[in-house]
Amino acid sequence: MSAGMDLVCEYASASHYLVARYDHQTDRQMDSILCSNWPFDLVRTLGISLINAYVRNNEFQRCIAAYEPTFTEAGPEFAVPPGLSRRVCQLPFNAGEARLILLVLFADGLFLSNDRLRDVAVAVSYHAANFPSATGRSNQAAELTEREIECLSWIGEGKTSDEIALIIGISRNTVNNYITSIMNKTGARTRSEAVAFGVRHQII
Repeated sequence: MSAGMDLVCEYASASHYLVARYDHQTDRQMDSILCSNWPFDLVRTLGISLINAYVRNNEFQRCIAAYEPTFTEAGPEFAVPPGLSRRVCQLPFNAGEARLILLVLFADGLFLSNDRLRDVAVAVSYHAANFPSATGRSNQAAELTEREIECLSWIGEGKTSDEIALIIGISRNTVNNYITSIMNKTGARTRSEAVAFGVRHQII
């Protein structure tokens, strides 16, 4: 994946890139990084901080942010390499079932149009889609039990906890425990987000 990213960065006149997956609700650490040529300390501090900001977005915010470049000014506490702008370009994009983000550093004084940056995000999306191990079903999706998937399917049909309990023959409290577990595993904040996660990952 790194070789292709080098070409994309050359097209974008960027010097440093970081690609990470951010479609889990819990805060991400180094395991979310797919590839990067950032200095390690910068990945560990600024990179993880920016990724976690996107992790906390809800599903609607993630959808409207896709392929839209934004910029964040790195504070003085972050050791950006000499000659590089402290403005970090953030390009969220989708690849396969995954929500990913490209963080790019440019030379100081260099500015690109949003249209060109969107082209970069689309190119990275196509490139990343060639790596199913990085962009396929998340570990959280794989961790859902059969009973949790069954409950999620009924939620998708618009059923309440009481109705699900009656349909599958368990108590309402047990259904709610399954739903809580589903929320934790999928990073969803609402039942609708959990259903959207299930559809996106072809669970239901």
